[in-house]
Amino acid sequence: MKIYKKILCLVCLIGGIAASFPSCESGGGSNTAEKIPDVVSYNFDIRPIISDKCSACHGPDANKRESGLRMDDPESAFKALKENPNAHALVAGKPELSQAFLRISTKDTALIMPPPSSNLKLSQHEIKLIEKWIKQGAKYEKHWAFVAPVKPGVPEIEHTDWPRNEIDRFILQKMEQKGMVPNEMADKERLLKRLSLDITGLPPTLEMMDAFLADNSVDAYEKMVDQLLQNPAYGEKMSLHWLDLARYADSHGYQDDGYRTQWPWRDWVIHAFNKNMHYDEFVTWQLAGDLIPNSTKEQLLATGFNRNHKITEEGGVIPEEYRIMYVTDRNDLFGKGLLGVTLECSHCHDHKYDPFSQKEYYQLFAFFNNVKEVGIESVIGGPETYAKKPLMEITNEDAKTILDFVNKPDTNRLIVSVMGDLDTVRPTHILQRGVYDAPGEVVEPGTPEAILPFNNAYPKNRLGLSQWLFDKKNPLTARVYVNILWQEFFGRGIVKTSGDFGMQGELPSHPALLDWLAVDFMEHNWDIKRLVKQMVTSATYRQSAAISKEKLATDPENIWLARGARYRIPAELIKDLVLASSGLLNKTIGGPSVKPYQPEGLWEGATSGRGLLSVYKQDHGAALYRRGMYTLIKRTVPPPTMAIFDASNRDMCEVKRLKTNTPLQALVMMNDPAVLEASRVLAATLLEEKSGAGEKISKAFRLIVCRKPAEKELEVLTNYYNKQLQTIEGQSAEKMLLVGEYPINEQVDKKTLAAMMRVISTIYNLEETIMKS
Repeated sequence: MKIYKKILCLVCLIGGIAASFPSCESGGGSNTAEKIPDVVSYNFDIRPIISDKCSACHGPDANKRESGLRMDDPESAFKALKENPNAHALVAGKPELSQAFLRISTKDTALIMPPPSSNLKLSQHEIKLIEKWIKQGAKYEKHWAFVAPVKPGVPEIEHTDWPRNEIDRFILQKMEQKGMVPNEMADKERLLKRLSLDITGLPPTLEMMDAFLADNSVDAYEKMVDQLLQNPAYGEKMSLHWLDLARYADSHGYQDDGYRTQWPWRDWVIHAFNKNMHYDEFVTWQLAGDLIPNSTKEQLLATGFNRNHKITEEGGVIPEEYRIMYVTDRNDLFGKGLLGVTLECSHCHDHKYDPFSQKEYYQLFAFFNNVKEVGIESVIGGPETYAKKPLMEITNEDAKTILDFVNKPDTNRLIVSVMGDLDTVRPTHILQRGVYDAPGEVVEPGTPEAILPFNNAYPKNRLGLSQWLFDKKNPLTARVYVNILWQEFFGRGIVKTSGDFGMQGELPSHPALLDWLAVDFMEHNWDIKRLVKQMVTSATYRQSAAISKEKLATDPENIWLARGARYRIPAELIKDLVLASSGLLNKTIGGPSVKPYQPEGLWEGATSGRGLLSVYKQDHGAALYRRGMYTLIKRTVPPPTMAIFDASNRDMCEVKRLKTNTPLQALVMMNDPAVLEASRVLAATLLEEKSGAGEKISKAFRLIVCRKPAEKELEVLTNYYNKQLQTIEGQSAEKMLLVGEYPINEQVDKKTLAAMMRVISTIYNLEETIMKS
């Protein structure tokens, strides 16, 4: 009996401990273990329930609304019910009189809400949340993302020895609430690979690896961060996400899809990141560089940002229809890329979920509607069509002086599409149903009131719009960019839906951290490099990516960041890693895009047959070995290997790439001429060194995987090499080596070269090679 009582006490103790931790929101744990917060928030506790379980019948869609009741609207929820004037869905402070609560908590299947036929059901935890919320006054709140962030206090935590900066305190607070603990720090080799790929997009060199491993000083890691931030490759890597957002491409789009020379704007973006232009200035120049008093040619070039959209060159189109499409593209980019909201939903009607009216959409549209452009300027043809008016010319003198960051390789005429407004104001109409030839009411430039009213002190042009965007009271600008950068370094935004901070977007996993970072970013004058350093020097970032079964089951998406991020690197960086590790990489920064190896017939099978891009003419020599970001993007036929690895085709603003995993990706790594050529070239380089086979393979492994191979790994690869030496026949070796254009050293034995090439190709095909972990 005594033993039984002891066991019973132990069970109760364990049960009490377990009940003291809320279950992970993403882990499928039992809701019965979740704690009800002391203060129930409408935004973070109640609105998600209403959105998921109630809005289908009691939401913003008037056509599907039952009983005239909107649970997401306080005016509707508190007023007398349509079918029973003496009753109310909500009565503040009194759940026993609130019909909404009575209907969700009843056992009567004829009365319960949501009805059984909907296949929706509230958990006991959700019912208790609603009950407590009503008891506390049923207070509705303005959507969290439309309230200017206030810098919260840095939280108190139990384990104060882990954090390295403020980020870690917010992260650890959440972990402790979830009953989780962080991983140990990643080993130095894996950490350096992660850091180098994240900051420069390139793998670390052997010299960097050796130096970092040998540096045992307390600030060794921070010194490496500073070194990488000063590397010119930083600007190239940081530009990648911005090129996606700005929908940069090398063709106009649509059926003819002619060539355009917009690459000098890309050169400027790289330059701006490298000199650490602060975010407010960086964006202002791109939105309105032409309107800045006494604007320079560099500021004008920056406005190419808003001319990267698709432009038609096809005869027979209606010019005004396409001009409206161009303005619409700029407006939608502003909403999604800079404000993180789905403004485009208001193009044809008032937004269904967010507080944006169609009128407000066209008030914002007015800022971009005065550009001195036409719907169709010229059909596909010669160099005069490579940029569309308004445009600027970059002379040879410009490239030597004020625009010396532009890599102008020849003396040909170089023109770029930029912004420039009309001398008079073009009236902006609300377009009925969004149709270009159905103008309605004339509107003045303005912004959505729910975000921040447009101050009349601002000029009513794009420069004024930029001032509004960077007003410290604007609730979205800092949050949205901080979130995009967080996504770059951690694989998932604090707000997962990085292009939608609105009602239908996901709630932030760490709202206090997001607000702290946003305000801190503004307090430090929108300094991007400082923000990057904050993120990568955190203990959160430095964690090992190793994952236990328990953490995988509890938090499969790594929302609570109790381990390091592990995911495949972007398409362009896969090419960069292959080229850099093999010694083939051409480190030239900027300049025109290049056409590397590509399967025959792709362009020819999807073209009108007119213009410079109707036939694919592959480049040769050093151009083949440029970084992936310089690969020419033809919108109608984007680079196939990069598309297979989820690169954007740049049709429209993209703030978050998909992450897929398909057999085609493995086939690319096994068969892409660029990978095979790199394997051959690195093999030849190693065979020229006076070292044993094991040393050569070990060096290749370090160059590619960025760590020393384990003894077993080296044994397997060495045995494979020896087996290939025995089985490869001369003719087979000759055929295998006929890949790529880089010359073969005729002094190297072909069979030995082919055998080593196969080993290196195998290393390139390891999953770890192209993973950030």
